[in-house]
Amino acid sequence: MDRESFRSRLGFLLVSAGCAIGIGNVWRFPYITGANGGGVFVLFYLIFLVIMGLPVLSMELAVGRASGKSALLGYRALEPAGSKWHLHGWFCFGGCALLMMYYTTVSGWMLGYFFKFAAGTFSGLPPEAVDGVFGGMRSSPGEMTAWMAVTVLAGFLVCSFGLQSGLEQVTKFMMLGLLGLILVLAVRAMTLPGSLDGLRFYLLPDFRRAAEAGLGSVIRDAMNQAFFTLSLGVGAMEIFGSYISREHTLPGEAARICALDTFVALMAGLIIFPACFSFGVQPDAGPSLIFITLPRVFVNMAGGRLWGTLFFLFMTFASFSTVIAVFENLIANCMDLFGWSRKRASWIGCAFILLASMPCVLGYNLWSDLRLIGGRDVLDSEDYLVSGLLLPLGSLVYLLFCVTRWGWGYDNFLKEANAGHGPKLPRWLKPYFQFVLPILILVILIQGL
Repeated sequence: MDRESFRSRLGFLLVSAGCAIGIGNVWRFPYITGANGGGVFVLFYLIFLVIMGLPVLSMELAVGRASGKSALLGYRALEPAGSKWHLHGWFCFGGCALLMMYYTTVSGWMLGYFFKFAAGTFSGLPPEAVDGVFGGMRSSPGEMTAWMAVTVLAGFLVCSFGLQSGLEQVTKFMMLGLLGLILVLAVRAMTLPGSLDGLRFYLLPDFRRAAEAGLGSVIRDAMNQAFFTLSLGVGAMEIFGSYISREHTLPGEAARICALDTFVALMAGLIIFPACFSFGVQPDAGPSLIFITLPRVFVNMAGGRLWGTLFFLFMTFASFSTVIAVFENLIANCMDLFGWSRKRASWIGCAFILLASMPCVLGYNLWSDLRLIGGRDVLDSEDYLVSGLLLPLGSLVYLLFCVTRWGWGYDNFLKEANAGHGPKLPRWLKPYFQFVLPILILVILIQGL
């Protein structure tokens, strides 16, 4: 069977960026920034994105493009005879499945809030009633299941139409819609009274404020955010490398993906911080920021029903673009490993994710007393396994595979990464890749344990 490919370079960039752009950009980034004093955190985040995220993303794309396969078969095609690097491919497959076992629930929350704002559910509600909408949704197993199931069914339906007609076509529409919505929302937020205070907090580095938050904590969280925002380590990005030509260098393509990903994260801050400061609410409210704090803001804003609807449409596009990108990874793995057709892989994958997502759904209602890893609930336990273990460990494996003589090797990686037109990685970076970058990833891994 011939390997599918993207219709255009723009399709590859938007789909890859769509995989990276998700809840981490538009939900986690603003409240982590708020908790860490604003501008100094953003500065460190950008530094770590360049020195950590960009190299590992280039490596994951290189393994995919050189092998033309998904993770497990990609390792098998490139690893030295008798080595066991391909075992990590199974962890990639399992990691993507585990990620979707809770990500589809959160994506369903975004979709649910879009329809609630569009239907006027929040119009005229007092603050305590606004807060109660989120709790009421999570306590209802029927409603939670419905929004999750719509997300899963729609995602696999899109992917079943193929790479070009399904994933690429829909992601192009959503990403262009997302970028348009984020510009409209940012302009609206920055025209609110008092918004300049929010912009100063967000964009002007203030080391005094960072010192109050703890400079070590600021640097640590910036390192974590820069690393996790690109969904590295579980083969989610590698699969798109397997679909592209050797016309352009991978550092250049990785830089463009990072730029799009970072643009959306920074623009999300331009929406949230001016709005929070304008209405006197805390920008470091944690996970409740999106579903409790911001709905309060919209309810008190002129035209709040419209702006709330547009905001959660933007959030839905951001989360769903990740959902369909990771579903594509699962489907491609099944096609490569088991020889299934795309349609068969789509429907079997859909049935599996529907069932596997139910523990997360029920963890907020019928199973609300269930505590798993370290006293965490179901969603937090699944997220801990993915974010705390599989992503940093997987990234370390990709890194060592690409730069050590026991794996694919630095010369082979460099040749693949630099093939084509565009910026190239210099050979003198090898000591940094071999000795410094592994230590930085180990720091992230140890912190997450």
